[in-house]
Order: sequence, then structure tokens, then C-alpha cells
Amino acid sequence: MIDVGGESTRPGAPRVPVDEQLRRVIPVIRAIRDRQPAIPISIDTTRAEVARAAIAEGATVINDVSAGLDDPRMLPLAAEMSAGLVLMHRAVPPPADTYSDRYQHEPEYPGGVVACVREFLAARAQAALDAGVHRDSIVLDPGLGFGKSVAQNLELIDGTPELASLGYPILSALSRKSFVGRVSLGRDSTPDERLPGTLDLSRRHRAAGARLFRVHDVAAHAAMFGLSASDSAASVTA
Repeated sequence: MIDVGGESTRPGAPRVPVDEQLRRVIPVIRAIRDRQPAIPISIDTTRAEVARAAIAEGATVINDVSAGLDDPRMLPLAAEMSAGLVLMHRAVPPPADTYSDRYQHEPEYPGGVVACVREFLAARAQAALDAGVHRDSIVLDPGLGFGKSVAQNLELIDGTPELASLGYPILSALSRKSFVGRVSLGRDSTPDERLPGTLDLSRRHRAAGARLFRVHDVAAHAAMFGLSASDSAASVTA
């Protein structure tokens, strides 16, 4: 699968208007579809208007980091279009967030981060079901790097069995994130330094029960997991 997004979700990133998102992603989706008619495409957006246009051009999955909360039309749209749906947990929208290794005070999760994320994802999955989304179309993403400290991200990775007990596949999206560098290198780092740490934590997340991986380094992950390139998932941001 190729994941196409027209708006960065990194901490501190500004919002991108719908028209600009459409200008960025639609030509990319068309080009991918022209060259690879069979490959699945997901649209990374929190806006139903962008998702609808992307699906019309051949996308089949909506990857919504707000879990349908930014736009109340998103869950009904996923049901209407019979689209796959990735629902992610985040504490705050990206413009108000910070990098995992730069919190002065650890984000508060009463009862623990795993329990809070599980409760949130269970509620959002139920909201999707209530909107008419088929259960088999739903994937849950714990939102590693979104409103969690380094230690809380590791707790979520190790707590994946509790999240998977909800009965949905769990998506791992830790590739090259700041907490990966902090864990693997013990210092500030740049994304290009984080592949070895990404592979180590992806292996750990898979062992804990994650079943889909949104990555930048497809071949490296495929080799580590013993898969062919056609079995693996890619991330491309327009």
C-alpha cells in the first residue's frame, strides 16, 4: 500500500487548507494509479472533502490521525464509499504538539497510557461501526509519537496485546520518529540516523502484536520480516 498525504502531521506543523491538500495529492494519486493499477492507496487526511476526492481517483483507504473527530463527515463517508479506515489516537492536534523527547512534563494519562489509548480507540471504532463502517474495514493506530513521551511510546508498544484485544488489526507507525532516535542513540538525532532503531522497534512491535507497518524504508523492513517487497507497506507523503 502507498500512503499519500498533503498535510504534515509532525509536531508543530500548521494546518493545510483543503484546496491545497487537493492540489498536492490528486496528481500523485492519479500518477500512481496510472502506473500501478492494482496497488492499494491510502489517503492520509482528516478532511472528508479530501478523502472523497482521493477515493474518486482510486484510493481505497482513509488514514485519519484524528480518528474522525476533526470532520464529522469522515466516518459516514468511509461507510458510504466502503473504504478502509485507520483510526489513530492523538492527545492534541499537531500544531499544539511537541516531539516525544522534548516534553518538560510527561503528558498525563490517568490510569496509564495503554488504558487511555485503548478506551479512546474502542470508542472511535464503535463510532465508526455506528456510522455504518464494516468491522473488517477498521484498523487501529495507537499514535506513537503523538502526545506521548519516549517512555509512554515504549509502554504502548509493549501494551499492544491489550489494544489488539479489541479485535482490530494494530498499525505500527514509528518509522524514523524522534523517540526512536532517543531510544536507539540516546541523544538528539536526525531522521536519516534512525533506520537501525526503527528496525529494532518495528521488530519489537511486531512481536507484541502489530500487524501493519507504515514505514519509509520498505526494503529494509521486508528483509527483516522475511517478506517480499510486494508483501510490505510503503509510506509516501506528497
